[in-house]
Amino acid sequence: MSTMFAWLDKTKDILSEYVWSWPANWYPQTIPLLVVLLLGTGIYVTIRYRLIQVRLFRHAIDVIRGRFDRPEDTGDINHFQALSSALSATIGIGNIAGVATAIHYGGPGALFWMWLTACFGMALKFSEGTLAVRYRKINPDGSASGGPMYYILYGLGKSWKPLAIAFAFFAVISSFGQGNMIQSFTVTDQFQSEFGLPRWLTGLGMSLLVGLVIIGGIKRIGRVASRLTPFMAIFYFIGAALILLVNLPELPGVLVRIFHDAFLPRAEISGIAGGGFLLFLNTMLWGVKRGLFSNEAGQGSAPIAHAAAKTEEPVREGVVAMLGPFIDTLVICSMTGLAILVTGAWQVTDAAGELLNGSVMTTWAFRHGLPFLGGYGSYIVTVTVFLFALSTAISWSYYGDRSAQFLWGDRAIMPYKAFYVGMHFLGGIFSLELVWGFGDVALGLMAIPNLIAIIFLAGKVKKLELDYCARMGGGSFTQQR
Repeated sequence: MSTMFAWLDKTKDILSEYVWSWPANWYPQTIPLLVVLLLGTGIYVTIRYRLIQVRLFRHAIDVIRGRFDRPEDTGDINHFQALSSALSATIGIGNIAGVATAIHYGGPGALFWMWLTACFGMALKFSEGTLAVRYRKINPDGSASGGPMYYILYGLGKSWKPLAIAFAFFAVISSFGQGNMIQSFTVTDQFQSEFGLPRWLTGLGMSLLVGLVIIGGIKRIGRVASRLTPFMAIFYFIGAALILLVNLPELPGVLVRIFHDAFLPRAEISGIAGGGFLLFLNTMLWGVKRGLFSNEAGQGSAPIAHAAAKTEEPVREGVVAMLGPFIDTLVICSMTGLAILVTGAWQVTDAAGELLNGSVMTTWAFRHGLPFLGGYGSYIVTVTVFLFALSTAISWSYYGDRSAQFLWGDRAIMPYKAFYVGMHFLGGIFSLELVWGFGDVALGLMAIPNLIAIIFLAGKVKKLELDYCARMGGGSFTQQR
């Protein structure tokens, strides 16, 4: 067994190097091409759509409030449920363990790169949500199937079908890693740390809960997500906000350090041997990777959920989609990162002398950052880890089954769901580095085909946005459908 894990770990390292960077013979280090592609595409669509994330932000709020809902429109779930389903997948372990991992390996400056990824990510999510509805497929039973594989195939043309197949295949793989096994591992690790429960027992219980929900499909997932997501986000936000209030004098210095270390990280933080440029790349890479993992902007997963929205207006769902990175990263992840930094949790070591990492680091911040709770502040993290992981695993099962349906037809859906539940159990007993590593690889492989499609379809999205704004009162949105 140890030999197999060693082989998997080596394979993970090789794949990660080639997905997240590219060996450059002319330079002694590596060039993170996926980071360049992600941020470059985000900047491109931000400029192309004239700061869409700012111009239509208020309209997006009106849409999720139900102002433009029409029950007779095509689709499975309303705008709020679509956003909740997407957020239930994005607001997850990345908001708790992912932020801690970014700070552990990249230092405080990694938080800045997470913020930057989210800002440009809002424009990426707008593109994804708009294209998802524009090119979705309505099945014979009236349900909707959509996402990058469909807008690659129908938007770019049949000659691009290999790229659509590649995305769907990577999405299936990623659903087992990022959306499933990582969630299970973090919950079992947290419950073992807090209550001493065996990982296999927690993993078994989580698998049963996931299985009970995903059998019902997107409508049941939408109902569960619309109730669970707001509650868990607000619950966690209040806990983190209290930590910042208790440690308010530390906050200004922390903010200064975040911006300083984003560009001039310190060697003792990064633990990387080399010059300043290499330290900078390390900090940027960890911030962008964890930012992408958390809000999934550019990855192509969320548009699968947004394609199910009840609407005839692609742009309307696009503006809803762009709220995802704002809520997920600029709000929830920021609260986690600031709580870790103001309490000093990122500099605390365990019994073995190793710096804390993952959800254990965040747990320490909540336990010691809320002294008036008598040491029980860590239960806030424990509860939210469970809720975040459960909701993420449920939503990612839908992403995977839509991708499996695209590849192999309806007959693949139930076998996929059964295998998904089994992999959720296995995720609880794999190592942290191994699970996170394969999650990063699959995430990167998904993002590449999707970003290519976003670039080539940007002109069509722009036309849809201009037409929509013109019909909705020249951008004032005073009219209702």
